Amino acid sequence: MSILIGIVGLLLTLGLAYLLSNDKKGINYKAILIMIVLQLVITVVMFKTTFGLKIIEATSNGVSKVLSYGYEGVSFVTGGLVADGVSVFFINVLMLIIFTSTLLSVLTHIKVLPLAIKYIGGALAKLTGLSKVVTFNSINSIFFGQSESILAIKAHLDKMNDNKLFVVSTSAMASVSASIMGSYMNMIPAKYVLVAMLLNALSALIIATLVCPIKKEEDEKIDIKEVATTDSIFGAISAGALDGGRVALIVAAMLVAYVGLLALINAFFAAVFGIGFTGILGYIFAPIAWIMGVPGKEILDAGSVMGTKLAANEFVAMLQFKEMIPHLSEKTVGIVSTFLVSFANFSSIGIISGSIQAINGEKAGIVSKFGLKMLLVATMASMVTATIVGLFI
Repeated sequence: MSILIGIVGLLLTLGLAYLLSNDKKGINYKAILIMIVLQLVITVVMFKTTFGLKIIEATSNGVSKVLSYGYEGVSFVTGGLVADGVSVFFINVLMLIIFTSTLLSVLTHIKVLPLAIKYIGGALAKLTGLSKVVTFNSINSIFFGQSESILAIKAHLDKMNDNKLFVVSTSAMASVSASIMGSYMNMIPAKYVLVAMLLNALSALIIATLVCPIKKEEDEKIDIKEVATTDSIFGAISAGALDGGRVALIVAAMLVAYVGLLALINAFFAAVFGIGFTGILGYIFAPIAWIMGVPGKEILDAGSVMGTKLAANEFVAMLQFKEMIPHLSEKTVGIVSTFLVSFANFSSIGIISGSIQAINGEKAGIVSKFGLKMLLVATMASMVTATIVGLFI
């Protein structure tokens, strides 16, 4: 029954995207069908075949092994501050961002990531018939944050119409940065983080190009020099470390603010209405959790976490969800975990429009105007990813 509900939920999400479309005649149905099939194939291979399960296990173990070297640096700097067996979020989770950001910067400088992104994006463009810039941005968003993915296509912003600008902005919001992937893996199961990062790139394109169809342009060229901007390997290490440090501090500051405010609001609502704010969010998002395939008895818990993610950010929601995981079914854990792996929240509207403002003020004004629509579509993309994963758990 949950599989049937999930299929209906997927169709409803796609149907809503169609209703929101500003150019129904211009929709590239072939591209959308191809990307849905790709998502299904990836999910089936990853979760239902021995080969796929081994890939997930090997990748997860490999990432964990790499991250363990990062902990060497964290331990050197903070050694003795934390007792054995005790976990301090800033030290054990956020400081790891510095190492992963540095590693990402080095891989970018030596052109490993830019070349991979360029050719994978090019293959996706050829397969689907979509714009090369759009598919490049989509694949680029798997590895880099919202600001960085937009900066990588800055040379193309002037020529973008509103629909294409909407699609690339939504792809950035519906993704996450690989530099904070390790932090997520400390809170939710690693396999769902890995799968969500892959599927979200396609989900964002599916929903965004349904809502704002785009046409392929033949003269588009991707210059990977706009992705790799450091002058030397040591410059890349320094830039990556400093960027990671800034991200860790920003996330820490946001968590202090959001977690504290959420606790205050919860207490106020409980005192006045007899139910906490997160409890109310649970009721609001419960129907959405249900059509995604979450078992009926767990939809309030799932809805509460989903609502928290939208209202605050994915870190706050993951911290809340981490405590629930031992008491929930595997299906709910999989669906909610994959839903949480995206930047789709209110603060991201400002981040994306601010990033574009630094390059092109006129386009930034356009992005600000469709900010709420962008958030809705990015959230729908997360729903598509989570629902497809739920079908195979």
